[in-house]
Amino acid sequence: MIKPFDFFFDFISPYSYLAHKQIRKLEKENNIKINYKPILLGGLHKLAGVTAAAFIPSKTKYMIRDCKMIAEKHNIKFKFNTNFPINSLALMRGVFLAQNKKKLDQYVDFFFDAYWEDGLNLNSDKILNSILINLNINFNEFQLIISDQKIKNKLTVQTNEAYNKGVFGAPSFIINNKLFWGQDRLEFVLKEAQR
Repeated sequence: MIKPFDFFFDFISPYSYLAHKQIRKLEKENNIKINYKPILLGGLHKLAGVTAAAFIPSKTKYMIRDCKMIAEKHNIKFKFNTNFPINSLALMRGVFLAQNKKKLDQYVDFFFDAYWEDGLNLNSDKILNSILINLNINFNEFQLIISDQKIKNKLTVQTNEAYNKGVFGAPSFIINNKLFWGQDRLEFVLKEAQR
């Protein structure tokens, strides 16, 4: 039996997307629900003093090739987004709205797919609205709720809590108070989750 574990993610992380796709398969095969924990990766990097690969050309070049290789290995549809990186603040705050509306799985699936399968610019209000329509979420309501101080605080608190637990990047996983970083650590996460 596999115990659920915490999965810290941000839509702008291609490795989070690749982990997400593998997690969905795990959930289906094992009839479990993994705890999706939205964080703001830029804020987390700032807390941890990390310079993101997106701002280091040689790392970005490597990351593109690496992600394509991983996607191929796991038979995951993947397209490195030419709009990378975007500001994911609104999308990550929106996760809490989706949770309240009991649409978390759909919301996460739709936005990860839109960014890393379809290559869409998720900072475009027009594209954002079209995805929200498919989720039956009103664009104006979305804008209002993600501007609410309680939602702003929730994302900040969750990002700070992740940092305080030792998280410094995405994707990260915590199970049995042990931290694992990177989509390639899922096999070790699963071993720990079976203890």
